[in-house]
Amino acid sequence: MTDILKIHPSDNVVVAIQPQAKGSIISVDGVNITVIEDVPAGHKIAIRDIEEGENVIKYGFPIGHAKESKKSGSWMNENNIKTNLAGLLSYEYHPVDVVLNIPDEHRTFMGYRRKNGDVGIRNEFWIIPTVGCVNGIIEKIAARLREETGGENIFAFPHNYGCSQLGDDHENTKKILRDMVHHPNAGAVLVVGLGCENNQPDVFEQFCGDYNKDRVRFLVSQKVQGDEVEAGMAIARDLYSKMQSDKREEVPVSELRIGLKCGGSDGFSGITANPLLGCLSDWLVAQGGTTVLTEVPEMFGAETILMNRCANKELFEQTVSLINDFKDYFLSHGEPVGENPSPGNKAGGISTLEDKALGCTQKCGSSLVRGVMPYGERIQHKGLNLLSAPGNDLVAATALASCGCHLVLFTTGRGTPFGTYVPTVKISTNSNLYNNKPLWIDFNAGVIAEGEKMEDVTHRFIDFVLGIANGNLTNNEKNGYHEIAIFKTGVTL
Repeated sequence: MTDILKIHPSDNVVVAIQPQAKGSIISVDGVNITVIEDVPAGHKIAIRDIEEGENVIKYGFPIGHAKESKKSGSWMNENNIKTNLAGLLSYEYHPVDVVLNIPDEHRTFMGYRRKNGDVGIRNEFWIIPTVGCVNGIIEKIAARLREETGGENIFAFPHNYGCSQLGDDHENTKKILRDMVHHPNAGAVLVVGLGCENNQPDVFEQFCGDYNKDRVRFLVSQKVQGDEVEAGMAIARDLYSKMQSDKREEVPVSELRIGLKCGGSDGFSGITANPLLGCLSDWLVAQGGTTVLTEVPEMFGAETILMNRCANKELFEQTVSLINDFKDYFLSHGEPVGENPSPGNKAGGISTLEDKALGCTQKCGSSLVRGVMPYGERIQHKGLNLLSAPGNDLVAATALASCGCHLVLFTTGRGTPFGTYVPTVKISTNSNLYNNKPLWIDFNAGVIAEGEKMEDVTHRFIDFVLGIANGNLTNNEKNGYHEIAIFKTGVTL
């Protein structure tokens, strides 16, 4: 296992794979360099003198500029690197040719074929509130149904919205809840409303459009004579019994839709776990399947890479709007566009938003972009898609599930236990995290930094992901962690 890694030939920093003590010697391109201060694992070391204002280069691209002159062997971190990001930019389309050269392996998985032809990888009973006022009711119904049936596939999804919202916030709530009603991982859905909320149950039912009325039912609590929990239980028992006849059947892997997400990143994210997801994404796209990348603020600084991989000019223009609209959102709230990395990110070795973005975008491999979606919209195109959503872990993961992804692949260097309402697979960027948090982490990509070949790990990872699609439980499922979060941008009345 190497002690340091130079990612791109033009980089003027290397990444410490192992902690480097002050006075230690590293060899880069045949030149011996003395490390002049202690450098933690995952962090950057200057491999030549870098002048004040000069760009710091990692992944072959600038990740910011030096705040002050730094000597070769210096620790380069958030204290001495400043982002180059500012306001809105104009972009030009310079399309690139993409040839994946990945054969169709004709793989399959065992999924649930729904009445409309869609496919799910789970057969769960979901109880969804139109408004936060009925959260207690839906949780009571879910608990009683679990107790009666012994079913472990029964979930309530409380949230705080559905009333006192205006404009985009109101529409966002409606869209995410509608998307849940239509999600194929649900074998049946009970929607519970109050009756006086902004998100009126009858209007919301019309908003849902064409749905399977045999498997989706609506209950308005204020219209119930007597105990609304008992009324809900009667409906829930009927729906749950109908689900029992659903069986898995063999389905081509081209039906699989996977969301790509990272959080609590570190300096290994762009070296191990994120490139691994990129390999998985390219493989699935080559099989005719679908992947979705979101976290728009974490594209800032690497957005031109995605823009130039758009399959046509229209998609390029949509991606420009995706980026600049989110920058406008930041600026309209008086916030800078480059202040994203969290304390955990910085502690792990990520110094600027560009540093994070250039690692983050590796999750989508090298495929062409075939679709660009607004927040709350559902997948229309197979292949690689971009989705508008923030970087917040649960909001972004919920958005990925809501656009139709069967599962979310979530890379992390710091660790997190959460799960959204579809299986949420945690992939560690380093082996220490995998070993320390076995109840959180599902797959270890840290072995890549330890010398295991990316190709070999990719083959194992593909089999692992297909195992999840076949029904193997993720840690968030084993722990019972299932949550939703809806993007809010405006006023609450």
